[in-house]
Amino acid sequence: MAGIEQGAATHLAAAFRPSLATVINATGVVIHTNLGRAPLAAVAIERVAEVARGYSSLEYDVDRGVRGRRDVHADALICRLTGAEAAVVVNNNAAATMIVLAALAAGREVIVSRGELVEIGGGFRVPDVMAQSSATLREVGTTNKTRAADYASAVSDRTALILRVHPSNFTIEGFTERPALAELVAIGKKFNIPVAEDLGSGNVSAPGSGNIPGTDPGTDPGTVSDPTVAATIAAGVDVCCFSGDKLLGGPQAGIIVGRAAQIDRIRKHPLMRALRVDKMTYAALEATLTEYVAGRAQTTVPVQRMLTMTAAEIRARADTVAIAIRGHNGWRADVLDGLSAVGGGSAPGVELPTWLVAIEKAGTTPDGLEARLRRETPPIIARIDRDRVLLDLRTVLPEQESTLLACLARL
Repeated sequence: MAGIEQGAATHLAAAFRPSLATVINATGVVIHTNLGRAPLAAVAIERVAEVARGYSSLEYDVDRGVRGRRDVHADALICRLTGAEAAVVVNNNAAATMIVLAALAAGREVIVSRGELVEIGGGFRVPDVMAQSSATLREVGTTNKTRAADYASAVSDRTALILRVHPSNFTIEGFTERPALAELVAIGKKFNIPVAEDLGSGNVSAPGSGNIPGTDPGTDPGTVSDPTVAATIAAGVDVCCFSGDKLLGGPQAGIIVGRAAQIDRIRKHPLMRALRVDKMTYAALEATLTEYVAGRAQTTVPVQRMLTMTAAEIRARADTVAIAIRGHNGWRADVLDGLSAVGGGSAPGVELPTWLVAIEKAGTTPDGLEARLRRETPPIIARIDRDRVLLDLRTVLPEQESTLLACLARL
């Protein structure tokens, strides 16, 4: 009887186990799309819980006592950070790109460089998104070289928009050319055509604050190369869109900023009803944006904290973890220098100096050990390089470190 009861309990526990689970990200990829991208700041989590546990003023004007609009939430904070005239939020950046095209260019041509017709994660391609918006793609230039003159010569009475697209997960090196954003803005003004930029990553940091410290004293720091949203707006674009859960470090969202006239057209488009965000997204986004406005984001927003963490700080944590692992029979742990990645299509080509804990367990292959780590509660997601399982503590949250060691001890 006891065996039957235990079997039933095990079966039911497995049947009702949530498919969405917390994991420990020890890969060193900061914005890991497969692992949910940006972990939220503590204040954002608290704000979501506060708003979600009861009713809220999502579409109610408390001052006037009448129905309000949900698309005003976060507007003032976004505009303050970016310098834009107006802003609106949808559920992700692909949706942002689609509604920008649908609202401003449906049935007409959009000029895009051939070098920017990218495919992002999950097989989504810029031409496909454009087709769904009913806009017509007008390719200019070549894969590696597109000049301002190419855009100007493509303008016709069918042109509705000039679109510049973030290159996402790749870089082109060598014999290349890409016009400066200011050149495209000048062409737009000359022909009275709006210019839009899909920035993708959402770097809202002040110039210079995205520097990533080098490994040793005297080493030149790496730099998050993505342009800031404020710089794009200052360059004169009419519309810019970016993600909320990449470099911004907030919830999944597509944020659209720009001139009030264009944003108003986007806000009123029928697609807005299908692409709008809920109260919890607004709550998390406003809380995250407030950290930037208050100047605290570098220490309170996890993505920003991970990106600016020095190699020396990581080395200290790695040494502590390695010593703890060596305390168990059959285990070996070495601390090696290495590189972390920004991830999520942000800052392609930028690598962050780090220190890795290489672990081995007697009688277990690297593949076997990596699989056993994934079967832990919570799962530990590591990486294998040169037949060694590697843990990068840059992406292990400080409060998860003791859990990581407890899981290793159980093994």
